[in-house]
Amino acid sequence: MRLDKYLAHANLGTRKEVKALIRQSRIKVNGCVVKKEDLKINEAEDIILFNDQRIIYQKYVYYMLNKPQGVVSATTDRKDKTVLDCFDIPLRDDVFPIGRLDKDTEGLLLISNDGALAHRLLSLRYHVDKKYYVQCANEVTEEMLSKLEQVIELKDEIYQPGRAERISSKEIYLTIQEGKYHQVKRMLHHVGNEVVYLKRVAFGPLKLDARLKAGEWRSLSEDEIKELGGQL
Repeated sequence: MRLDKYLAHANLGTRKEVKALIRQSRIKVNGCVVKKEDLKINEAEDIILFNDQRIIYQKYVYYMLNKPQGVVSATTDRKDKTVLDCFDIPLRDDVFPIGRLDKDTEGLLLISNDGALAHRLLSLRYHVDKKYYVQCANEVTEEMLSKLEQVIELKDEIYQPGRAERISSKEIYLTIQEGKYHQVKRMLHHVGNEVVYLKRVAFGPLKLDARLKAGEWRSLSEDEIKELGGQL
């Protein structure tokens, strides 16, 4: 890997900024000051220092994003901004959103390059909960709550029972395990209501950090990575 790319992936700055660090003689490789930004390094074996402090390379990265409305859950899109555009650091080429949220849906989205973790979190065999905060157009009746917790059969889809919790007359938490296309919206429509606002607040053991505003992100803590079953 090129040295400047390695430093950018270590979150020392943009490519332009890390090139400046190299020119300022603040980077050492195996004890020697380097001035070549395109120097090829072995990230698994070489010792990289910044201001004489070792930089530890992470094979896997994990970010929590509070996805805003108006961006799509993809790595690239010809028409719209993607969730990766929310990041103000250079991202590795292999990161991707684990699962998806609709363009107009906000909330917790996990960004990583851990394919094995993505498989475990998205596979139905592992029964991973996805919890949503839902604002509805009309009052949510007891009958609606009951129907949401039963199998819902549509002409083109079958949804397994969810878990519905009332917050107020028009607000609920709905927990599902499938996460099919427009599932929450279609479930509410089926029981005679409509979704006005939708936000994912939890994904498995991971809960959305209340300090993150829409469009903001942070790295997961070691404890959160362990809880998810990721690799440190």
